[in-house]
Amino acid sequence: MPHNATLYFYLLTLYSQLIPKNDIFNQKIPFIRIIHRKLANHFFSVKNPPVARTKPKSAKKRSSNRNLKVADFDYPLPPALIAQTPAKRRDSSRLLSLQRDSGAIGHHQFRDLPSLLRPGDVLVMNDSRVIPARLRALKTTGAKAEILLLEENQDGTWWTLLRPGKRLPLHTNLEIQTPRNKPTGISATVQEKNSEGQARLQFSQDIHPQLDQIGEPPLPPYIRRTSGSRPIDQARYQTVFAQTPGSVAAPTAGLHFTPALLKTLSRRGIIPCTLTLHVGLGTFAPVKSHHITSHHMHEERFTLPASTAAILNKARRDHRRIIAVGTTTLRALETIARDHISFQPITDRTRIFIHPPHDFMAVDALLTNFHLPRSTLLMLISAFAAPGQYHGHETILATYAAAIRKKYRFFSYGDAMFIQ
Repeated sequence: MPHNATLYFYLLTLYSQLIPKNDIFNQKIPFIRIIHRKLANHFFSVKNPPVARTKPKSAKKRSSNRNLKVADFDYPLPPALIAQTPAKRRDSSRLLSLQRDSGAIGHHQFRDLPSLLRPGDVLVMNDSRVIPARLRALKTTGAKAEILLLEENQDGTWWTLLRPGKRLPLHTNLEIQTPRNKPTGISATVQEKNSEGQARLQFSQDIHPQLDQIGEPPLPPYIRRTSGSRPIDQARYQTVFAQTPGSVAAPTAGLHFTPALLKTLSRRGIIPCTLTLHVGLGTFAPVKSHHITSHHMHEERFTLPASTAAILNKARRDHRRIIAVGTTTLRALETIARDHISFQPITDRTRIFIHPPHDFMAVDALLTNFHLPRSTLLMLISAFAAPGQYHGHETILATYAAAIRKKYRFFSYGDAMFIQ
């Protein structure tokens, strides 16, 4: 490390200890913010070829650089390509690779992933476990209702989404049913509603011991089940490395891994590690604003353990790549890198909204599924396709068009994409 860089690193660390965190990264002290970003970009970056600075020739001209709208992230998708069931084997799904520097596209099976990685690469996975967050209920009138659990509060109440929400006002009493529409003896009362359309429910008893019996996998609405979830969903809408319960949607990029594939990756010198981000409303809430900068993300909880922080810091010192498995993992890592010089063991919340243009400070490559039109996840991978630039959405939409021509399967149970 050059002497001057060492000096700056020391000075910034000293400032970090003297000035409260919220002040360091506030615009009131811009010179510290500038030094932090310059150092982070220098020390947190693998020496890879630069990302292409020219727009892809096949991309259609859309909004001007500094005026990106939600409509710029729209694309037509044949309904037949929305995966309704998982692949027969997790790793038999297809894998599209995209080279950011050239725009080159490759077509593989997910089991080919080891051949696309390098010895020493660090593979960071989200080990959050999906809870059976979908509950069936009846009003006292006999009318059916549905509850989607979002997050438990310290007092034992839950923030939820209700359907039909407008017909379930304050003080409504709901009788919880089993997936087979049998009474459970558990009831819930609507205690509060907030401006985001969520309802706070007080259950008549702790639902944790019975959640596996009374709840169902919270499948997204584009997976259509006439009679609710199927037994296969309980296993396949969950990663094989899931540990900590708390997500209300699966971190879908991880669904393609098998124990055998993870062993193969380890044998080839790829280093796996985990963090936990509980996937909540922030990941799948629709963007309702016209301009992307008007959208506000919901908070999501995450934890980076000390063991993973140590692996990531060593990878940076050795100039090895950090590969995020999924957008949730990427959001957690970028949140930490934005506020810290090195990776720190931490439990926190994030509402980071990544969209073009965005300078990435932590992640060098990304494994992800194909995402919904106009979604924040599509905006995130568009930013990743062209870091610091505005035209990444053109690269991604051109790539998606190629995937559609090849009949890739889209969304949660669909195929995967590797961007490097």
